[in-house]
Amino acid sequence: MEKRDGIPAIEGTTIFDGSQARKGYALNKMCFSFNSAKNRAAFLIDEHAYCRKYELTSAQELAIRTRNVLDLIDAGGNIYYLAKFAGIFGLDVQDLGAQQTGMSKAAFKAKLVEAGR
Repeated sequence: MEKRDGIPAIEGTTIFDGSQARKGYALNKMCFSFNSAKNRAAFLIDEHAYCRKYELTSAQELAIRTRNVLDLIDAGGNIYYLAKFAGIFGLDVQDLGAQQTGMSKAAFKAKLVEAGR
């Protein structure tokens, strides 16, 4: 099993560690800005300009543009900050989890309920 920073890899999982935090700093900072309604509105008016303001990499901006959660995580996104981005579009963390697993939201919620029993 491949290791990263001495930690065994978990297949299909990106570990949010120091390296990912540094990689995703600009992306996560931008997503944190969405706590403000004014910033959410500015993003919706001109997504590209808003991404440039935070100096996102081309991979990060592409992941934002395509709304691809797995690519956002791979680009250094932290799920807690990405939830603020998703909220702009009326999505919640369960929507993100469903996308990550390739399931419908209903199936993902059912899986969570079953796991909690």
